[in-house]
Amino acid sequence: MSTTFTLDTSTSRAHPVPEPVRRLTVPAIAKRKGAEPVVMLTAYTARMAQLLDPHCDLLLVGDSLGQVIYGLDTTVKVTLEMMIAHGAAVVRGSYRSVVVIDLPFGTYEESPEAAYRTAARVLRETGAAAVKLEGGAVMAPTIRFLVDRGIPVMAHVGLTPQAVNALGGYGARGRSEAERAKILSDAQAVAAAGCFAMVVEGVVEGLAIDITRSVPCVTIGIGAAAECDGQVLVVDDMLGMFDRVPRFVKRFDDLASRISAAAADYAGRVRTRQFPTEAQLYR
Repeated sequence: MSTTFTLDTSTSRAHPVPEPVRRLTVPAIAKRKGAEPVVMLTAYTARMAQLLDPHCDLLLVGDSLGQVIYGLDTTVKVTLEMMIAHGAAVVRGSYRSVVVIDLPFGTYEESPEAAYRTAARVLRETGAAAVKLEGGAVMAPTIRFLVDRGIPVMAHVGLTPQAVNALGGYGARGRSEAERAKILSDAQAVAAAGCFAMVVEGVVEGLAIDITRSVPCVTIGIGAAAECDGQVLVVDDMLGMFDRVPRFVKRFDDLASRISAAAADYAGRVRTRQFPTEAQLYR
């Protein structure tokens, strides 16, 4: 008999309750096409997953953790071991959201069989529900291979960060007719291959709308269009943790300034011996 859990927000620990919170499923997300918008944010740690989980439908353990957590200059340097470690943490910290994990560069492109071995390991060692991989029509056979073997796949078209060296930068895609036609064709190919959803990143608005209207799967925009079936942001961008704000990001907080202010307050109280006080001491 399986046990279901909810989150005790007072202690941040899981425990059984009479009215359990049931985790959303990949088929439930797929049914949201053209319906209630899907909410997705990135998460890299158990504690952040706990905080985001009540508000999100999907938590993406993105290879953006390379820059956000490890200070790398590109996602190309992210390893499979990094993704598995952070993916398992996010699964442990969440109880409602569907957890999706990026397959890192170099672990799936070689062949459908290589992709299957990587994806199977990720799902087995993390407990996540699905994997995400980048690429258009060239990756369609791989997506079909995985889906036919029971691995749910989220695709990623448009601006694909793992291919930044080939693309020559992070600028918006789909400005020329040729590029627009290719991205639209890519989206239709991965949808036909069976992905349950796709991230549409960094494309001009009209193209994002055309993609959303032309594919049967859920589209999740980032720097795309409000008409997409859902939206995703890197959580640290959304919280205002970095000085640079990409055009497609709206800051919903300025957490960096608040953390800095708290650290300054702490440092001042330590240096003037105002901390610790009687309240923090054992007698």
